Amino acid sequence: MHRYPEYFAHRYANDELDCAPLLAAGLRRDPARTIVHFEDRAMTCEEAARQVARLQRWFAGHGLVQGDRVAVMLGNSPEHIHLIYALHLSGLVWVPVNTKLRAAGLEYLLQHAEPKLFVIDDEFDALTAELDCGTALRTHLPAHLPAHLPASKADDASAATGTTTDFATPTIGVHDPLCIIYTSGTTGAPKGVVFTHRMMRIASEAALRVADVHDGDRLFLWEPLCHIGGAQMLLLPFLANVTLHAVPRFSASQFWQQIGRAGATQLHYLGGVLDILMQLPASEQPASHTLRVAWGAGVSAASWQPIQARLNVSLRECYGMTECSSFATANLSGKAGSIGRALPWIDIDLLDENGQPVPNGEAGEIVLSSKVEGTFLPTYLKNSEATRAALRHGRLHTGDRARRDADGDLFFIGRQTDSMRVRGENVSAWEIERVFATHPAIRVCAAIGVASAIGEQDILLDVQFRDEPVAWPALHAWARERLASFQLPRYYRAVAGFELTASERVRKHLISRDTQDAWDRLATVAQ
Repeated sequence: MHRYPEYFAHRYANDELDCAPLLAAGLRRDPARTIVHFEDRAMTCEEAARQVARLQRWFAGHGLVQGDRVAVMLGNSPEHIHLIYALHLSGLVWVPVNTKLRAAGLEYLLQHAEPKLFVIDDEFDALTAELDCGTALRTHLPAHLPAHLPASKADDASAATGTTTDFATPTIGVHDPLCIIYTSGTTGAPKGVVFTHRMMRIASEAALRVADVHDGDRLFLWEPLCHIGGAQMLLLPFLANVTLHAVPRFSASQFWQQIGRAGATQLHYLGGVLDILMQLPASEQPASHTLRVAWGAGVSAASWQPIQARLNVSLRECYGMTECSSFATANLSGKAGSIGRALPWIDIDLLDENGQPVPNGEAGEIVLSSKVEGTFLPTYLKNSEATRAALRHGRLHTGDRARRDADGDLFFIGRQTDSMRVRGENVSAWEIERVFATHPAIRVCAAIGVASAIGEQDILLDVQFRDEPVAWPALHAWARERLASFQLPRYYRAVAGFELTASERVRKHLISRDTQDAWDRLATVAQ
């Protein structure tokens, strides 16, 4: 029997904190129940069970056995959801592939992960036709699947019925890999996080808590299913009496109509979604709506109240990373700008460069430990060096920095590897970029540290404009009203675009540190 913290005790007295048994029991318990609305299509447990059984027959036809990897490059669709459920229940290892990856990034992932199958949408035929897919067979989901599994491959109770919903339920360990999720790789090649069945269950349980989910809620699912933010949502209908309302992608122009049709109560903010909604004309937002909670990461203290007031939602900020089962903290108090406190199964230390705790108010690295075995990744795929750097003495060193206030609430500062030292101050690139990202003329920006003639570093900001560029003196004057003096860039440079990671973060290690082609505000002042 596992000893779970008090928060889990009432739920898990006879539960191994797993995925496959939960999913299998849920699909069989109430066949007529709708678990997902995909746009206007209702997906029932019976339909999902039938498709899982058919997909298992398809897997067998390709000679796949438990533990084999299947790379999946599909847009959001009912068929994609069914495939994910089938992979969960079959003990196959799902390798989600970001649909925005292109040649070099795709080849790296496929050759590193070594999947047996590479399942793609028709729209990616031309893109992937000339790829070196390594060991993977490039294929599509079949339009028509065989209706029955052989009885020998189904459990006894299901086989006796002879129905098309007889999917197999092999024994799968809680620490067996469920998927390989590739992280951003902002300072090098992407790392493959081995994400176990227990990690996915913990991620899903955490999502319930962070998003303040109640029975009867309807959660809006727009996130790409190749992202942990979307993947962790698919178990929620089996953990609570809720439904998912899914769409192919986020659309600002359709957002409020979709929310209205779904009666959605929760919105996950990811990738600037709230900023986009705040920029819509007020006339496009209905006077009343069903959204109760917006949950995610990245809302600054200054933006907190304006967002809540304009969108008429409660914000639930959190912090986490794929390596710790997606979540580590939740802001349940509503304190503006805070990522809250540790979740019940997590302990957080903030440590200095010598591994010693920092006092309240000072920044330190976020180092996690857990009361639940298997909360953290067991390893990075084929990367023992990165594994040793992250996992030390049973604790996960995140490489992120935060400070804790006198109340015990945490405030995220930024990556340790994504900060600068300017005039005696540690400056977070994340804090600078968050401010510039609110400028209506800026599409994407990236701040990096460059060599300074007077010691330490100066800040260079690369800017991709949306349409017409803004004059640098005007942009700097705008920033001066919003940033501390030590946070202001010295150099500004316009770029046509950025090299991005699979999760759409800027590959900062590829940005030129040469400032010869940048606008230097100090040189302008000297003239």
